[in-house]
Amino acid sequence: MFETTPWTHAAASHPRPTGYAGPERRVTGSDLAHWLRRMLDEIDYGMLMVTGDGQVTYLNHAARLELDGTHPLQMLGRMLRAHRPQDVAPLFDALAAAQRGLRRLLTLGEGDQRISVSVVPLPQSADHGHDGPEQRQPLVLLVLGKRQVCEQLSVHGFARSVGLTPAETRVLELLCAGVRPEEIRQRHGVAISTVRTQIGSIRAKTGAASIRELARQVAVLPPLVGALRQAPGPAASAARS
Repeated sequence: MFETTPWTHAAASHPRPTGYAGPERRVTGSDLAHWLRRMLDEIDYGMLMVTGDGQVTYLNHAARLELDGTHPLQMLGRMLRAHRPQDVAPLFDALAAAQRGLRRLLTLGEGDQRISVSVVPLPQSADHGHDGPEQRQPLVLLVLGKRQVCEQLSVHGFARSVGLTPAETRVLELLCAGVRPEEIRQRHGVAISTVRTQIGSIRAKTGAASIRELARQVAVLPPLVGALRQAPGPAASAARS
């Protein structure tokens, strides 16, 4: 005899919505790939999939923006290369380790361009087909670290969400970059009282108790790209060709 369970009681008390079309309407593999790409493009961390020799098979929107002329990693056609000669060997050592299933955390570049890169192996599933040499080679995920604590897109998106004025947004950008109020006054050519008034207004709108708390609010925002999209960088055409 059929026995009811807490799950079946819950299902009976919460009937399916009338729009439910049943399992026959499941997302196909091609649809899923499309939506996964769309999803990854909304994440504000650069992510790339590469082969063991550095050939890029996919990069998201943030990565296309990140890989500019000053980034420690560069796109040469469809190949990923380290900008500095001293970073070449660590990068390829990490890619080779990923082929053996090992994760690595790289530090590349120098000065303001110094970043961390997470290198993650993506082994094939047991039921994946093996129709060619490219399919037999495991892919590697690279997750690019930030070059600054509070990205401009994140600051602007946050500012719009709490109703900051353009002047307050510029002050918030500088505060998140660690610039002191006195230097903000000098850069903007205004009185220190004006800057303090703007900071007070920003704190009131955001509910932040201090400048440190304000910067923390921006730093811990979800890593989602806002509506203020920039044009794709030079890596875009190489990735899409």
